[in-house]
Amino acid sequence: MYTGFKHLHSTLAYVLLAGLIISILYVLFAYLQNKGYNRKMALLGLICAHVQFVVGLIIYFVSPLGIKGASGEAMKISTARLYFLEHPLMMLIAIVLITVGYSRAKRLTIPKKQNGTILAFYLLALVIILSRIPWQVWPKGLVG
Repeated sequence: MYTGFKHLHSTLAYVLLAGLIISILYVLFAYLQNKGYNRKMALLGLICAHVQFVVGLIIYFVSPLGIKGASGEAMKISTARLYFLEHPLMMLIAIVLITVGYSRAKRLTIPKKQNGTILAFYLLALVIILSRIPWQVWPKGLVG
């Protein structure tokens, strides 16, 4: 079960990155061209992020590197600290940013402000996500 969830989490990482990038690019072009806000495109990034987060939470609680690896001694080991603290915490912050950005844009009435809100929150979340991906274990066969 654990191995299956790890593979699912790795595969969904590509889906999340693609969904966020597509959402960001669509909203960026809409923002620059003063087009209307498309909530479905923003929803794409939101759904991808939440699905990935749920799978990540499952892994966090069943993995020996997740909550089970939390200790004062593990704080001294960078890889252990990444898996049980840094990665989950930063991903939670990114999910909160995506959710807040989507919710805030939904309440606004001016399309330019809606697009700008999504753009700002999603871009910041993407930067946070990219900063805490454990690149050393990223599936090499799919990337290069």
